[in-house]
Amino acid sequence: MRSVMMALIMFGAAVAIAQDVNIDRSGESPIEAKFAPSGKVRMDLCPGGVKLVGVDEPAVRVSFEPERESVHVRLNIRGDRADLRMSGCPHNNFRVRIEVPKSSSLYFRMFAGQLDVNDITGDKDLEVTFGQLNIDAGKADTYASVDASVNSGQIDANEFNVHKGGLFRSFDQRGSGRYKLHAHVAAGQIEIR
Repeated sequence: MRSVMMALIMFGAAVAIAQDVNIDRSGESPIEAKFAPSGKVRMDLCPGGVKLVGVDEPAVRVSFEPERESVHVRLNIRGDRADLRMSGCPHNNFRVRIEVPKSSSLYFRMFAGQLDVNDITGDKDLEVTFGQLNIDAGKADTYASVDASVNSGQIDANEFNVHKGGLFRSFDQRGSGRYKLHAHVAAGQIEIR
């Protein structure tokens, strides 16, 4: 009887996390919603300084400063997929912190700014047109494939023994791990640590 009760509790928790969420707000920070660990998070953000952090909680949390009415956040969650979009960001000193479960897979796009990724173990597909990517990738042996490129700029990837600068620089490595890492900056810098 006890094992049946535990199974029902676990099933109820999974259903609660898997419910669909649609948040569409302007000027409010923070915004938070339950989200399944090991899910896929797709982000398309306006320019700024973004810290993307893995946490032990089953949730997506978005906070930003300065708080402005013009900042529009749309977060849609369907099962194990989340879609986050931000627009209307101010042009000076705008900072965003996004927390996702540590095992999330990421798809991230931003026109300009700096993205810092910390404590996230899932797949990473990250692109910034103009700016800088700083990625805490962990150990090289956890990856099945890693590719990084800049049209103009620099790539520093200590864990992968890569240091390149100039025009049209890239590297591509295969390994025995399970994750994929793709990083691209058209003009700027990529640092993988």
